[in-house]
Amino acid sequence: MKVAIVLNTSWNIYNFRMNFVKSLLEKGFEVHTVAPVDDFTHFLTEAGCHHHALKMDSRGINPIKDLGLIVELWSIYRGIRPDIILHYTIKPNIYGSLAASLLKIPVINNVCGLGTVFLKKNLLSAIAMFLYRWTFRFPKKVFFQNPDDRDLFISRKLVPKASADLLPGSGIDLERFVPCTFQRNSQFTFLLISRLITDKGILEYVEAVKRLRAGGLNARFQILGAKDPMHQRGIPLKLIDTWIEDKTVEYLGTARDVQPFIQSADCIVLPSYREGTPHTLLEAASCAKPIITTDVPGCHQVVKDNYNGLLCQAMDACDLANTMDRMAKLDDGTLRKFGMNGRKKMEQEFDESLVIDKYLQTIEELRKAS
Repeated sequence: MKVAIVLNTSWNIYNFRMNFVKSLLEKGFEVHTVAPVDDFTHFLTEAGCHHHALKMDSRGINPIKDLGLIVELWSIYRGIRPDIILHYTIKPNIYGSLAASLLKIPVINNVCGLGTVFLKKNLLSAIAMFLYRWTFRFPKKVFFQNPDDRDLFISRKLVPKASADLLPGSGIDLERFVPCTFQRNSQFTFLLISRLITDKGILEYVEAVKRLRAGGLNARFQILGAKDPMHQRGIPLKLIDTWIEDKTVEYLGTARDVQPFIQSADCIVLPSYREGTPHTLLEAASCAKPIITTDVPGCHQVVKDNYNGLLCQAMDACDLANTMDRMAKLDDGTLRKFGMNGRKKMEQEFDESLVIDKYLQTIEELRKAS
C-alpha cells in the first residue's frame, strides 16, 4: 500500500512526523514524502522513503503560483498513484485536496493551526474561508489539534461534521524529551522558543521583559528561534538587533536540538495569539518544565492554569509581565510540582503513540472502505 505524506518542508516531516513515517515503513507501507528539498531531505530517503521535490512558496496567496502548485501536486500524485494521501499545513491541505480529488485519491487532512487569517476580517481571511469551504469537501477525514479549531470549522461550515476528528497535536516523543533532575538557576531563566514573528507574541514578550527589568527583577530572558524578516508578520532585523545590543534579551540563534536549552531554563514562555497544539510546549512539559502561555486555543489545551504552569492574556504585555514576575517568585516546591504535573499530562494525553495509532487505524478504515 502506498502512502504519501505532504508538507511545506522536509524539516517538518523529519522533526514532527518521523516516528509516524517509521511506523508506516515497519508495517510494510511504501512511503512517499512530498516537500521542498532542504537539509533534512536526505534523512527521509535514508530511512526508506521515496522523496518527491516540491516547489512551494508557503508565504501568502499568489494566484499564479498557487495554480502552479495545484498542477505540480496533481502531476506528482498522478505519477505516484498513492492509495492514500496525508496533507499537513495550509497549502498542501487546500491545494493538495483539490489535486487529489481530480484523481479520486482518498485524503486525510491535518489542520495544525489556523494562523491569523481567523483573527482578522479582511480580504485575505475571506479568500481563505472560501478555499477551505471549497476544498475541504473532498477529504475523507480532517484532523484538528484542538476542539476550538474543530468547532470553529464546523460552525462556519468549512468542513462536514462527519469528517472532523481530533488528535493531540503531533504528539510528543516521551523517550526523547525526558525530565532532568530539578535545579533552579541562581538567576531565574525564562526561555521563549519560536520563529520571530508577531503572531507568537514576541513583541509582548520583549515589552514584558522591559517592564520586569525596570521593576528590578533579577532574571535572564532568552529567545531561541529563527529570524524571519521576509514573513508577512516577521520582526524587522533592525529591531531584533536593537534588543540584542541593548541586552534586553539574550538571542540564542537557532538549534537542531532544543532540549539542552529547555533543560537549562527555569520556565518556558510562549505568548502566542493562537495555536494548533504548540510543539515547543509539549517538549517543555515533557521535560518537566513550568510553562507560561496565553489563554487561547491550542495553548490552554497544553497548560492548565496553576497545574503545570500559568496562563496569561494574549496581546497583553502587562499581564504577561505580571505572570512572569509571579512565576519567578514561586518556591522550588511549586516549580517542581508544575514540572511533574506537566510530564504527567504529556504521558496521559499527548503521547506520540496515541497519534500514530489513530493514524494507522484511520488508514486501515479507509483501506477497507475503498
